Amino acid sequence: MQTSMFRSDLFKGKRILVTGGGTGLGREMADEYARLGAEVYICGRRGAVVEETAAELSKANNAKVTGLACDIRVPDAVDDMMTRVFNEGPLDGLVNNAAGNFISRTKDLSPNAFNAIANIVFHGTFYVTLAAGKRWIAADHKANVISILTTWVWNGGPFTVPSAMSKAGINIMTKSLAAEWAPHGIRLNAIAPGPFPTKGAWERLNPGSIRAGTMGSQEDSSAQGNPMGRVGQMHELRNLACFLMSDGCDYLTGETIAIDGGAYLAGGGNFSALAKLGDADWENIRSMIKSANDKDRVARTV
Repeated sequence: MQTSMFRSDLFKGKRILVTGGGTGLGREMADEYARLGAEVYICGRRGAVVEETAAELSKANNAKVTGLACDIRVPDAVDDMMTRVFNEGPLDGLVNNAAGNFISRTKDLSPNAFNAIANIVFHGTFYVTLAAGKRWIAADHKANVISILTTWVWNGGPFTVPSAMSKAGINIMTKSLAAEWAPHGIRLNAIAPGPFPTKGAWERLNPGSIRAGTMGSQEDSSAQGNPMGRVGQMHELRNLACFLMSDGCDYLTGETIAIDGGAYLAGGGNFSALAKLGDADWENIRSMIKSANDKDRVARTV
């Protein structure tokens, strides 16, 4: 049963930007903000995807949702996007959700593979946060920032080192700017979700569950290793994202909150079990991830 904790007009009059909002967790959070009355912007590299999602969310929630094509790896593109958004009025909230990840033995990574993740998660998140923060401070406008991290920021991420390093950097950015920008009325917090399966993420992080058709079920390997015996339900993430964005917790800043069914506390909540795999297993994983990437490239051209 999906349960919302909040009144339907919680974000009436608020304007919120969600990066990577065209699909996955970003879409879920954007949908909930729009449902609760916010004017929402979503951005992503694939303009057609964010525009289609924006149209769907606008219709479903009778709300204004705008899709913006933006590659957050490019500082000038970020600045252009922020100029357009702020010309229509100041943002009240930002969700740093855009990310990339895949599982791999670190010894198999190339510098380009590392940069493919770091440029989005580490650099891109900073570019967006800085572009919004400068405008908020100049206008003396209070605001909230939420960044989507992982529990690996506390204990490391074997086989996901580029993401773990980048997310750890955003974790400390959250804490640093929470203190630096608090006098300006700007709060920064982060969410560290456990397994909340989406097709795009699972094709790169748990391709076996995709192939077996068990994604999100109790047979999903992520559910079997969780103390609660299940994966996360999207309304649970939506509720936390709304709580942190709301005006009801103004004294809360600089925190990263895990929502993972206790997985991090019980066993680290990372991919350490993959150390048991051999060369043939990794070759099979690479093949499945490559197949998913190839399908994604084809989808972008049609």
